[in-house]
Amino acid sequence: MLNVRPAPSEYAAYFDRYVSLVPESDVLAVLNGQAERVHAALSGLSDERAGHRYAPGKWSVREWLGHIIDAERVFGYRAMSIARGEVQSLPSFDEKTYAEAANHEQTPIDDLAEEFATLRRSHVLMLKHLTPDAWGRVGDVGGHNTTTRGMAFIMAGHVRHHANVMKERYGIPVRA
Repeated sequence: MLNVRPAPSEYAAYFDRYVSLVPESDVLAVLNGQAERVHAALSGLSDERAGHRYAPGKWSVREWLGHIIDAERVFGYRAMSIARGEVQSLPSFDEKTYAEAANHEQTPIDDLAEEFATLRRSHVLMLKHLTPDAWGRVGDVGGHNTTTRGMAFIMAGHVRHHANVMKERYGIPVRA
């Protein structure tokens, strides 16, 4: 059902760090607003600013946004799979391996900002058209029962978590 927060039983305990950052019930409004605000905050950054790392060995702003995009793709696939009734266990993913294999550092920040916004808009449209039953459908993500609703809140909370990091460690305010 729309406008219902997920119960803790609808996602792995690890993800509570993200879900707890989304007190709103209307997750579609949160997800939709994030697409615009992340795009607005990061498009137009200079190459120097987009390449900034707050410490040696940490991701640059471009790599940070690339991670957000990778996770968005994985989380969106999980949400769709669960909503469609997938019975196979959906695998975890190693964010560091994904980041190392990507070419985010060589990608213009404007392209990454547009990619995130476009991807997020497509997920909002998918989620918007789900039936109430599909929102509560349960799937297996890495050995944990997870609902479509849980995945939507994880998506929103993941961006909020990383927006906080962007503000605190990179000095770039991203309202998410």
